[in-house]
Amino acid sequence: MVRLDGGPFVMGHDGPDGYPQDGEGPARTVTLSPFWIDPVAVSNTRFDAFVDATGHRTEAEEFGWSFVFAGLLPEDFPPTRAVEQAPWWRQVEGADWRHPEGPQSGLTDRADHPVVHVSWSDAVAYTQWAGVRLPTEAEWEYAARGGLAGAHYPWGHEREPGGVHRMNVWQGEFPSTNTAADGFVGTAPVHAFEPNAYGLHNTTGNVWEWCRDAFARDAYRTSGAVDPSGPAQDTGLRVMRGGSYLCHESYCFRYRVDSRSSNSPDSSAGNVGFRCASDA
Repeated sequence: MVRLDGGPFVMGHDGPDGYPQDGEGPARTVTLSPFWIDPVAVSNTRFDAFVDATGHRTEAEEFGWSFVFAGLLPEDFPPTRAVEQAPWWRQVEGADWRHPEGPQSGLTDRADHPVVHVSWSDAVAYTQWAGVRLPTEAEWEYAARGGLAGAHYPWGHEREPGGVHRMNVWQGEFPSTNTAADGFVGTAPVHAFEPNAYGLHNTTGNVWEWCRDAFARDAYRTSGAVDPSGPAQDTGLRVMRGGSYLCHESYCFRYRVDSRSSNSPDSSAGNVGFRCASDA
C-alpha cells in the first residue's frame, strides 16, 4: 500500500460539465487523517487467493447471473434480458468473476486484470479476510487526485494530453463502435497506464471502484468536514468512483476524479471492482 499524509483538500466539482444530480458539488474543503491505500485495484489473482482460503461465493455466483456489456458477448450468444433504459447491459446466466462474459469465458491472460462481478458485500468480505477496509469516498478522491486541485483527471485538465491515452475508457461511438484507441476493449491490467503523483494506477477508467460509504446526494455539502464517512443512515446504496472502460462523454462523463455514482450493495457487473485502504 501507499501511505498518504492526508490533510485538507478540495473535494467535488462545481462546473457545468458534470452531473449536479449526483451530488458532485459544491466543491468543499475536507480534511483527512493519514491513511494507506492500494496503488492498484484488487486483481483476479488476489481475489482467487481469498476464495481459495475462505471458500467465499460471490453474490453473482449465488444469484446465478450478472450483468455483461453486450458488445463483449459473441455474435451467436443467445438472447438474454436487457436493462430497459440501458439495453447494452445484458443479464447473463453463469457470468461471475471467474467467467466475466458468461460460461464460455475465463481468466486466461487476465490474472493481472481487476476482478469484476463483485458486489460491495463481496468486496467487504475480501477486506475482512485481508485485514484492511474499503476507502471512504473522501479518501478515494484525495488519493485519486494525486495532489492536483480542481483537475478532472489524475494527471491534469486534459483527457489525452499531447494525444497520449492515459486511461481505459470507451473510444469511438457508444455503444456501437469501440476503436480501442487506448489499447483495450474490456478491462486492462491493474498496472496499465502511468500512475498519478501518489503512485496510484487507473483511478479513472478501467473499472468502477466500490467505496465504504453509503451514497447520498447531499453527503458532502458542508465544508470543513474531518474524516467524513458518508451519511449516518443507510440509504440502501453504496458509492462507486472512477468510471470504467465503458464510460464515454456522450452519455457518462464520469471517468473523472470528481464524479460519483452508486449501486445497491448486492449488485455486480463486468465493469465494477475495488481497491483496499487501511488506517495509518
